[in-house]
Amino acid sequence: MTLRIRLAIGIVSITIILLIPLLLALRSLESVHQTTRSLRDREFAGSLQLGRFRKLTDDIKRGEDALAFVHDSASLARMRANLAALASTGDSLDRYKLSPAGEMRTAILSLRAATDAEYAAAASENANVADEISAQRTRPAIFTLDKLIVQTEARLREETRDKAERTADETVDAQRTAAGSLAIALLLATLIAIWLTRSISRPVHDLEKGMKAVADGDFTHRLPTFEARHDEFGRLAESYQRMTSQLAELDKLKAEFVSVASHELKTPINVIVGYLELLQENIYGELNPKQREICATLGKQAQTLTRLVKRLLDISRFEAGGGKLERRQIDLDRFLHTFESSFQVLALQREISFRVVRGEDLPGHVLWDEDRINEVLGNLLSNAFKFTDRGGTVELSVEGLDNEVSITVRDSGAGIPPEQLPHIFEKFYQANNQAQSAARGTGLGLAIAREIVEAHGGGISVASSPGVGTTFTITLPVRAVVTRRTPFRRTPSVVEEVA
Repeated sequence: MTLRIRLAIGIVSITIILLIPLLLALRSLESVHQTTRSLRDREFAGSLQLGRFRKLTDDIKRGEDALAFVHDSASLARMRANLAALASTGDSLDRYKLSPAGEMRTAILSLRAATDAEYAAAASENANVADEISAQRTRPAIFTLDKLIVQTEARLREETRDKAERTADETVDAQRTAAGSLAIALLLATLIAIWLTRSISRPVHDLEKGMKAVADGDFTHRLPTFEARHDEFGRLAESYQRMTSQLAELDKLKAEFVSVASHELKTPINVIVGYLELLQENIYGELNPKQREICATLGKQAQTLTRLVKRLLDISRFEAGGGKLERRQIDLDRFLHTFESSFQVLALQREISFRVVRGEDLPGHVLWDEDRINEVLGNLLSNAFKFTDRGGTVELSVEGLDNEVSITVRDSGAGIPPEQLPHIFEKFYQANNQAQSAARGTGLGLAIAREIVEAHGGGISVASSPGVGTTFTITLPVRAVVTRRTPFRRTPSVVEEVA
């Protein structure tokens, strides 16, 4: 499944999941709406009709009294009109199914017949018959209507209460359904979002780590989460693997070339040095002063070339994992005193203040390769003196840490531009401050120093600011554990700029 399809499925799934609570809420609200509309169209409207029915019944009661005493045609007409309205209202109540239709219709017909008979008796001046009809027929019919009204009101109240309670329950259920479904939908949407994020962020993070490893020189790094993937990340992983394989092969060929070239250079250089020594010893005849001066110059250059070849061989061995360390017990105080006395002469010659500072908690002995560490510190101190003007300061300070020794070489020299700091441990790299010195170096001293320090299980870092000075810090374990370096892997050094 490609990344685009995965994203499309995830987005559509999230949309559908978030729509489900909305649909459930609408369904619940529709049920509430139907119950409320039923209350409005039946119970509420029926109560209005029932109130009108009761008012007409009361009017008929009063009309019946007027009919009995006045018994004129106007009273009869009003009575008949009220009876007609009462019959129409009764039919309306029957449509709302709020009253027994048969009983109410019978009572209205009986009341109509009774009022007609009562009026006829009253109109014929037969008061006793009119009173008898009123007592036996008219009044009972009106009482029956009142009884039916009371029954209908009780029934209406009961149904209204039931529907109101049902509406309240449906409202609560709708709220719970909406809240529950929304919570579940948000949870599912979050899980899908996390799945989408992880499916993208994890490969990106692994790829970032892989590229950082390549930038640091580790061409053996693999991308574990990319295995068996057939999407864009899978194709990217294949390109990454091909790239690292090619870079590893190129780095290996480069190291082999440097090693072979260095070995091949040693023989002709030794031959040149040998013949120069024979010439200077007059084996092939007496040399005049000019020829002797030329031989001396050639000898110096040959020695410089010899040192360069040796450095190339050293760094090639360390990079290939074959650099050997000969550890032995070192009296740390004696070791530092040797540096102090050796460089004090150079400090006097160059009028530079030099001192060795011994911190607290220094161990009496350390287990290092003395020659290699001597080479590292000698290189750092030589650079410090080389880039420090007269009147400046150079300091070598040593402090004891937890099972470690921290060595700092600090100078007040030219400093290194911040944009060049990340590269100074690279082979053949020379900062612009080389112009401050009379003789430019080979660009291999710091690279070799880093390899030696890391082979001891330590670390080296640098901090510098132009015009202020440079500080190199080395951290070494008291008892160095010789580590087998991974071929073609270069651990990055910490670099920072001093404010």
